[in-house]
Amino acid sequence: MELRQLEYFVAVAEERNFTRAAERVHISQSGVSAQIRRLERELGADLFDRSARTVALTVAGKAALEHARAALAAAGAVGQAVGEVTDLIRGRLTVGMVIGCTVTPLFDALAAFHQAHPGVEITLLEDSSDRLVDQVRTGAVDLALIGASAATPDGLDALTIVSERLVAAVPAGHPLAGRRRVTLPDLVAHPIVCMPPGTGLRAVFDQACAAQNLQPVIALQASAADAVADLAARGLGVAVLSESMAAGYGDRLTARILADVETPALLALIWRSAYLPAVRELLVHCRRAFAPPDR
Repeated sequence: MELRQLEYFVAVAEERNFTRAAERVHISQSGVSAQIRRLERELGADLFDRSARTVALTVAGKAALEHARAALAAAGAVGQAVGEVTDLIRGRLTVGMVIGCTVTPLFDALAAFHQAHPGVEITLLEDSSDRLVDQVRTGAVDLALIGASAATPDGLDALTIVSERLVAAVPAGHPLAGRRRVTLPDLVAHPIVCMPPGTGLRAVFDQACAAQNLQPVIALQASAADAVADLAARGLGVAVLSESMAAGYGDRLTARILADVETPALLALIWRSAYLPAVRELLVHCRRAFAPPDR
């Protein structure tokens, strides 16, 4: 049994697709398939059910997955431990980012980290906040930038980057544009354009509506703030955004804080408590990049 076989096994299990797994580990699909077959022959059991369009773990595969992850983590820790002693950081760092997010300080932090530690291979992936939380918990992602409601995920360390209230954003001439105070009941009287479930902003909005027994009509959903704003500017619905998101569209939209939604939407970095030296170093650069400018 080889570590690369375990790496390919974990990649297929997480991607649920041999082609995407091959792209992730940078070899051909036939190479991944061949190594998985060898591993299955050695273990004496099929690890995947290949009969459906989506690859699924068998009972044996589910039993093996966490042990495979643990073995890869242990092997990685050996190199990390030696690197830490010799003041060198090597290996691979997987960073997650919520879909539709264009927070440039994160990119600044990654660039500074790469310059300081060129021996670390950085992988950046986008996903919903909910899925990123799960991937950080399992160790598939080392650190992630997510959107969350008032509380950051249990069992993980977190650094809150942004904490803002929700706003309703509408074009000129919309009935809500002339109001100084807008509430949820005012908002749900109109079609709404919002981010999809799995994002922190949507979680805050859904929880606030549920607390008032309101059932909004979500006319359109988009993962990127630009798309949400563009749809609202064209009169297709009222955009639900955070304060800083809406501020970028002041030339097209009028934003009103939702007066009865006090729970903020958070943007936060999350990671496991037992983090690797590379994560620790990246956090140093993140704190520096996200620090407010001196006045």
